Amino acid sequence: MGRLPKEERPWGYFLVLADDEQHKLKRIVVYPGKRLSLQRHRRRDEHWMIVSGEARMTVDGREFTLLRGQSVDIPRGALHRVMNPGGTELVIVEVQTGDSFDEDDIERIDDDFGRA
Repeated sequence: MGRLPKEERPWGYFLVLADDEQHKLKRIVVYPGKRLSLQRHRRRDEHWMIVSGEARMTVDGREFTLLRGQSVDIPRGALHRVMNPGGTELVIVEVQTGDSFDEDDIERIDDDFGRA
């Protein structure tokens, strides 16, 4: 298997590890001090597993911390965001299930990088 293309973002990057009609699997890296947009999806559910680092999660207004080996389910329609409060990269494995895995299924509510 060749090198997977890296999808750069202002907060870090992700790699798509698998993508078919039933699911999409990503490896997400969030740089120290950065956070993703506050967002929701209409056509997919997500399951996030922390591989390394510390994740400061917000899911439907509830804030909590996840560490290595911990995970969270994010149902479709749930407002969510993750921040890396630590000094090292946060690595997440994300499994998406639903009927669309396109990046255009992201509804951004708030964004540090002017994309909302």
